[in-house]
Amino acid sequence: MFNDTSSLLAHLATRRSGKARDMIAPGPDAAELRRIIELALRTPDHGKLAPWRIVTVANDQRARFAALLKQAWVKENPGAAGMDLSALDQFAHQAPTLLVLISTPVPGAKIPIWEQQMSAGAVGMNLLHAAHAHGFVGSWLTGWAAYNADVAAAFGAGDGGTIVGYFFLGTAGAPLSERPRPEYDAVVRNWDI
Repeated sequence: MFNDTSSLLAHLATRRSGKARDMIAPGPDAAELRRIIELALRTPDHGKLAPWRIVTVANDQRARFAALLKQAWVKENPGAAGMDLSALDQFAHQAPTLLVLISTPVPGAKIPIWEQQMSAGAVGMNLLHAAHAHGFVGSWLTGWAAYNADVAAAFGAGDGGTIVGYFFLGTAGAPLSERPRPEYDAVVRNWDI
């Protein structure tokens, strides 16, 4: 069983993202989504800077999001103007709920930018944990759409800001399956000095 919520340890041992393209309704309602986000904000944040922002994209805004993606893609790839860009439509319209997490480091703060960016990543992980704890599945996606400057600007990333990822939330429309995980001994070692 994936995303077992019977205990925190069970949840951590069975946590599994869902595929955004397989998610179906229902997604979180407004109260559940607020609670999911509030839980995600309980993340390590050295200096109490809150160097991240979350943007919700409503269902009636998905067509505008798809248009933004297409415009940015064609600008970056001028030969793509006449090509089939339906994959961008599919990306924009998958799953019932879409959140965009943005890293917004505070320049000139005593806290290094890298630590501020890690805090944004921790918010992302907490978004998934909170969604799963509410009985939904979540998927954290990046790719081209997360790295394009025009798309980031449209979401208010500002100078030095970047899209950490797109968080798709909903109900699993297909069975979840395990993926390969790193072997403990391959990634953990004793310090031997």
